Amino acid sequence: MSAARPSIPGPAVAIVGTTASGKSALALQVARALPDVELVSIDSMQVYRGMDIGTASPTPAERAEVPHHLVDVADPWEDWSLARFQAAARDALADVAARGRRAVLVGGTGLYLRAVIDGLEIPGQHPEARAAVEAEPDTRALHRRLAELDPLAASRMEPDNRRRVVRALEVTLGSGRPFSSYGPGLETHPETVPQVGIRLPPAVVAARIEARYHAQLEAGFLDEVDALLALPHPLSRTAAQALGYRELIAHRRGEMTLEGALDEAVRRTRRFARRQRSWFRRDPRITWFDAAEDPDEVAEDLVAHVLVALGAGPPER
Repeated sequence: MSAARPSIPGPAVAIVGTTASGKSALALQVARALPDVELVSIDSMQVYRGMDIGTASPTPAERAEVPHHLVDVADPWEDWSLARFQAAARDALADVAARGRRAVLVGGTGLYLRAVIDGLEIPGQHPEARAAVEAEPDTRALHRRLAELDPLAASRMEPDNRRRVVRALEVTLGSGRPFSSYGPGLETHPETVPQVGIRLPPAVVAARIEARYHAQLEAGFLDEVDALLALPHPLSRTAAQALGYRELIAHRRGEMTLEGALDEAVRRTRRFARRQRSWFRRDPRITWFDAAEDPDEVAEDLVAHVLVALGAGPPER
């Protein structure tokens, strides 16, 4: 993906961090300190209706208090591609700016954020090539094939990350151009939207991930999964692979116990957090705020920094 670098309209700042790091709560603090702020979710799963508990989407009360964009905008049987997200996010940012308001982008889906703020060129869809690739059930075999055709792309992804491996092979075979050839834009870091990050020690994030899953189960996560399985259409590939949902769906289908599903969801989400940490570490534009145990430790300073970046000045003390 190369970068076209279109400008982002109006004042905007991005708050980033791993899953369960507390970035959404910090974004709400910014919005409460500055009434003309609207939040733009940069999350590949919060776009789906009916997937609120497991994606830690903003609550109805939070949405009533502060305008949120790109939450509950697609049915869970739709394929919500990166290109579609990019277009929708830029439309939302243009709308916010046109009304003279300020935008805070918040989320942990790093590629989606860069697609929006850096204007990445996104490879097209190649359905026939994708169908041929997906006919092979062995993801590691597909990864070996990708390693032969595009070693650089293969080196950038885990051999068992089926979604990414299939996509890379789809583009490589369908376009006749290596998937990694779309990547130079990721190696450059143009000055676009200021980025602020909340960072917690990995062990703290791991514990917060497990605690959040237990809270989500108490809040009705299983009921949410049951409702999704009762829909008239099967979930899209993307939605069905969402963290936590894949495991609880397997549980409801009798493929694993609830305890086993929870353990697997926690493990997979912790691996995801490690990948997020590695992704954001490569971006030198992010100003990091480090907390030892709780994001509230740095909330005041982080919010003040964001307000200055939005052109509003620090809050009065």
